[in-house]
Amino acid sequence: MVNDIRRRAPYYWSDWTDAWDYRIIPSTMVELSLTPLSGIRFEKTDMSYGVNEVLLASVLGAVVFSFLAAQPLCIVGVTGPITVFNYTVYDIVTPRGIPYFKFMCWICLWSMVMHIILAITNACNAVKWVTRFSCDIFGFYVAFIYLQKGIQILTLQWHASDAAAHLSISISLLVLMIGYGCGVIGDSNLFKQPVRTFLKDYGTPLTVIFFTGYQFIGKMADVKLEQLPISKAFHPTIDRSWVVDFWNIEVGHVFLAVPFAILLTILFYFDHNVSSLICQGSEFPLKKPAGFHWDIFILGITTGVSGILGLPAPNGLIPQAPFHTTSLCVTRKRVDDAEEHKGKTETVIDHVVEQRVSNLLQGLMILGVMTGPLLIVLALIPQAVLAGLFFVMGIQALEENGMTLKIAYLLKDRALTHGGDPLNRCRKGAVWAFVAIELVGFGATFAITQTIAAIGFPVFIFLLIPMRTNLLPRYFTAEELGILDAPTASPFTLESAGGSYGDYPESVDISPQDSETIDTGALSDSDESVMERGDSMRLERRRPSAVRPGNEVEIEEGPQHRRARR
Repeated sequence: MVNDIRRRAPYYWSDWTDAWDYRIIPSTMVELSLTPLSGIRFEKTDMSYGVNEVLLASVLGAVVFSFLAAQPLCIVGVTGPITVFNYTVYDIVTPRGIPYFKFMCWICLWSMVMHIILAITNACNAVKWVTRFSCDIFGFYVAFIYLQKGIQILTLQWHASDAAAHLSISISLLVLMIGYGCGVIGDSNLFKQPVRTFLKDYGTPLTVIFFTGYQFIGKMADVKLEQLPISKAFHPTIDRSWVVDFWNIEVGHVFLAVPFAILLTILFYFDHNVSSLICQGSEFPLKKPAGFHWDIFILGITTGVSGILGLPAPNGLIPQAPFHTTSLCVTRKRVDDAEEHKGKTETVIDHVVEQRVSNLLQGLMILGVMTGPLLIVLALIPQAVLAGLFFVMGIQALEENGMTLKIAYLLKDRALTHGGDPLNRCRKGAVWAFVAIELVGFGATFAITQTIAAIGFPVFIFLLIPMRTNLLPRYFTAEELGILDAPTASPFTLESAGGSYGDYPESVDISPQDSETIDTGALSDSDESVMERGDSMRLERRRPSAVRPGNEVEIEEGPQHRRARR
């Protein structure tokens, strides 16, 4: 942990000043601030956690990590897995007469101690064993959790009426189609670049605003829709103090919280580190060093504070964390001069604006939502709109997932598969087997979270790491694993953890999947064959391509990414 602080020390000031040098105000802050606020959590914990608790937990994570974290690009908030953990604990302890908030507070306090021990002992060195295999399975699981929660929200709409339920389903699907469609247009060649950027960055928030008012149009105004339940501004959802009197609990219950705290620590150790790894993935040419040990220490502190305040503990968010890094990428267009793709252009990442301001500002925006007037406006949002927002995030997360890309490859018409695809160098049976193993891992993880045994799902997720390192090399060749799987981040990012794991040259800062998507036009005229950190790379994540280096034709920068002229 000490090494993390030393390595990061020269960068803390520049992390703030770079934001103003680039005049950066990422528009995705709006979308991050409109993250669904978990009506499922409200419903399944009997109003123990509501909108204000989720908002304040997000503010706590954003402010603390934007100021103190080694990697402020990682968006911290209330995740799907911690929601599963919280309501499973509720289902276990409340029938036994154990006070929920006091018990959860002790879980968080014990977990805080465990996080600090992990940080001091440099236990985060184990992140070097985390490869795309574990990240893709966990990301696939999180995406399906979003989809599941969206469906669960829709099932609650029958409490109002049949008409409300059917209208809610229609609204959620419209939010999905329009919100997702704005992202598709943003990545297409339609319209001018400013229009594409606007639709991609602001399309989803504007969709939420439109469909909040949509319910009042025409005869739909007569249909009463379930809306987001709120409480008084800056007050807990139920009648209690913000500070939990955790000292008024039986001693036996204090120690009963220890095994639950172990499970929470395992969940956060994996979930937060994976989120941090993905937002610092090898597809992003980052220049500033990571600090996994220090960040897990900070996460422990926020976990303890959350327990004392009676909040759901925040940690790294998927897919918001990598989306945040993507929004900070300065991109440019490059022409493909290959004969078979004459005139085709592709988007290339020139560099990433690494700073702390965007995380802080989105946290302050969320804090502003807790004020009375904005909270009342928030209460107008139909739950159906939040369900549609869950669907948008879930599908976007699935679209970028490595499992999805491999499944799409297997389902492609062989005659239309590009000859330069690296997966062509693997045995077809090996690709099928690898995808099958990933699907089994996802299926088992998802299935266990549907039972009372969901409290133990962090252990199952954590076991994916030794499974990858000890079992898969027995059945797949090193070359196949180099194509099917790879370290999530570059050796530069994993330097504080001792470098990355795998049968890949440690001098290469990219994963094998990205090895054919390098913008070699960004290299010097020397015979360098190794990409250094900060060099340009393709914007698309883990999408193999045989495109040859071409000529740059224009710089494409969103208004939030335009560098100040001197």
